Amino acid sequence: MKSLYAQAKGTNLEKLSQTMAQGEACGVMMYYAMARLAKEQGYDDVARELIEAGNQEAEHAGFYATLAGKYPKDFWGMLRGLYAAESSGEGKVMEFAEKFRNAGLSEAADELVIFAKQEGHHGVLLKKLLEKYHPELLDDGDKKVYVCACCGYEYVGDLDAEGEEYICPVCGQPKRVFRLKDNK
Repeated sequence: MKSLYAQAKGTNLEKLSQTMAQGEACGVMMYYAMARLAKEQGYDDVARELIEAGNQEAEHAGFYATLAGKYPKDFWGMLRGLYAAESSGEGKVMEFAEKFRNAGLSEAADELVIFAKQEGHHGVLLKKLLEKYHPELLDDGDKKVYVCACCGYEYVGDLDAEGEEYICPVCGQPKRVFRLKDNK
């Protein structure tokens, strides 16, 4: 099977593919929010259908992002950066949970605790995949590592070699929010 990777890149279809990827990603959020509201209102069957629609939208978003070449074809380096973000995400979401709890929103806080544990699990899962297929990516050695101050994504290599238009692939923050990590 021929790869669809970046087939729209550099063509008059690139912008359309990027727009469609973003629209479908927003659709995931919309369907899941509506599913949550439907469930809260006792419409479990509606919630299930909306979740299914959201799952399909997620697949569509990935398809369009692949066509546009949004993420690197050799995704392992990005997976390495995501491993760091997901691992640190557990603590960050736990902090959010505490803020919600302090604001008197204990039900939201309880759910955020579950999400925090899921973020940590994602980090464990990604680390296992890296250990299995590319353990060398887990050894930073003498490499420069830059951390996104917003989400914790780690860029390994020379970030200065990236153009000023570089943004974090996870949260979309500009290159200037990244900080050099002390590897000691």
